[in-house]
Amino acid sequence: MSNNISGALQAYQQALGRIGRVNEETKIVAAPKAEGSFENMVKSAISETSQIVQQSEKMSIQGISGKADIQDVVLAVSNAEQALETLVTVRNTAVQAYQEIMRMTI
Repeated sequence: MSNNISGALQAYQQALGRIGRVNEETKIVAAPKAEGSFENMVKSAISETSQIVQQSEKMSIQGISGKADIQDVVLAVSNAEQALETLVTVRNTAVQAYQEIMRMTI
Protein backbone atom coordinates (compact mmCIF):
# COMPACT_ATOMS: atom_id res chain seq x y z
CA MET A 1 0.00 0.00 0.00
CA SER A 2 2.84 2.38 0.87
CA ASN A 3 4.51 1.71 -2.48
CA ASN A 4 1.31 2.48 -4.37
CA ILE A 5 0.89 5.81 -2.62
CA SER A 6 4.52 6.86 -3.04
CA GLY A 7 4.45 5.75 -6.70
CA ALA A 8 1.27 7.70 -7.31
CA LEU A 9 2.75 10.75 -5.59
CA GLN A 10 5.88 10.56 -7.74
CA ALA A 11 3.82 10.20 -10.92
CA TYR A 12 1.69 13.16 -9.89
CA GLN A 13 4.77 15.30 -9.23
CA GLN A 14 6.26 14.33 -12.60
CA ALA A 15 3.02 15.24 -14.36
CA LEU A 16 2.96 18.61 -12.60
CA GLY A 17 6.53 19.21 -13.71
CA ARG A 18 5.62 18.43 -17.32
CA ILE A 19 2.61 20.72 -17.21
CA GLY A 20 4.77 23.54 -15.89
CA ARG A 21 7.32 23.03 -18.67
CA VAL A 22 4.67 22.95 -21.38
CA ASN A 23 2.96 26.06 -20.01
CA GLU A 24 6.27 27.92 -19.99
CA GLU A 25 7.09 26.78 -23.52
CA THR A 26 3.69 27.59 -25.01
CA LYS A 27 3.35 30.82 -23.03
CA ILE A 28 -0.30 30.18 -22.28
CA VAL A 29 -2.11 33.21 -20.90
CA ALA A 30 -5.53 33.47 -19.34
CA ALA A 31 -6.88 36.23 -21.57
CA PRO A 32 -5.61 38.78 -24.02
CA LYS A 33 -4.53 41.97 -22.27
CA ALA A 34 -5.32 44.38 -25.08
CA GLU A 35 -5.64 48.06 -24.28
CA GLY A 36 -8.22 50.17 -25.98
CA SER A 37 -10.19 49.08 -28.97
CA PHE A 38 -11.86 45.89 -30.07
CA GLU A 39 -9.43 45.81 -32.99
CA ASN A 40 -6.45 45.63 -30.63
CA MET A 41 -8.10 42.85 -28.64
CA VAL A 42 -8.73 40.80 -31.80
CA LYS A 43 -5.18 41.35 -33.08
CA SER A 44 -3.78 40.30 -29.72
CA ALA A 45 -5.93 37.16 -29.59
CA ILE A 46 -4.89 36.17 -33.12
CA SER A 47 -1.23 36.74 -32.31
CA GLU A 48 -1.37 34.71 -29.09
CA THR A 49 -3.25 31.88 -30.78
CA SER A 50 -0.69 31.82 -33.57
CA GLN A 51 2.14 31.57 -31.03
CA ILE A 52 0.40 28.73 -29.18
CA VAL A 53 -0.14 26.81 -32.43
CA GLN A 54 3.48 27.33 -33.49
CA GLN A 55 4.73 26.06 -30.11
CA SER A 56 2.41 23.06 -30.45
CA GLU A 57 3.88 22.31 -33.87
CA LYS A 58 7.41 22.51 -32.45
CA MET A 59 6.44 20.20 -29.60
CA SER A 60 4.90 17.75 -32.08
CA ILE A 61 8.10 17.70 -34.12
CA GLN A 62 10.09 17.07 -30.95
CA GLY A 63 7.70 14.24 -30.08
CA ILE A 64 8.11 12.65 -33.50
CA SER A 65 11.90 12.82 -33.20
CA GLY A 66 11.72 11.30 -29.70
CA LYS A 67 12.92 14.41 -27.88
CA ALA A 68 9.63 15.12 -26.05
CA ASP A 69 7.35 13.03 -23.89
CA ILE A 70 4.04 12.02 -25.46
CA GLN A 71 2.09 13.62 -22.61
CA ASP A 72 3.79 16.96 -23.29
CA VAL A 73 2.91 16.69 -26.98
CA VAL A 74 -0.71 15.82 -26.27
CA LEU A 75 -1.03 18.69 -23.79
CA ALA A 76 0.49 21.20 -26.22
CA VAL A 77 -1.75 20.05 -29.08
CA SER A 78 -4.79 20.16 -26.81
CA ASN A 79 -3.97 23.72 -25.72
CA ALA A 80 -3.52 24.78 -29.34
CA GLU A 81 -6.81 23.17 -30.33
CA GLN A 82 -8.64 24.92 -27.49
CA ALA A 83 -7.11 28.31 -28.35
CA LEU A 84 -8.02 27.90 -32.02
CA GLU A 85 -11.59 26.83 -31.23
CA THR A 86 -12.00 29.84 -28.95
CA LEU A 87 -10.75 32.19 -31.65
CA VAL A 88 -13.07 30.66 -34.25
CA THR A 89 -16.02 30.97 -31.87
CA VAL A 90 -15.26 34.66 -31.28
CA ARG A 91 -14.98 35.21 -35.02
CA ASN A 92 -18.28 33.46 -35.68
CA THR A 93 -20.01 35.52 -33.00
CA ALA A 94 -18.62 38.75 -34.45
CA VAL A 95 -19.79 37.77 -37.95
CA GLN A 96 -23.25 36.90 -36.64
CA ALA A 97 -23.46 40.25 -34.82
CA TYR A 98 -22.41 42.09 -38.00
CA GLN A 99 -25.02 40.21 -40.05
CA GLU A 100 -27.69 41.04 -37.49
CA ILE A 101 -26.78 44.72 -37.59
CA MET A 102 -26.93 44.68 -41.40
CA ARG A 103 -30.45 43.20 -41.29
CA MET A 104 -31.74 46.02 -39.08
CA THR A 105 -33.99 48.57 -40.69
CA ILE A 106 -33.11 52.20 -40.32
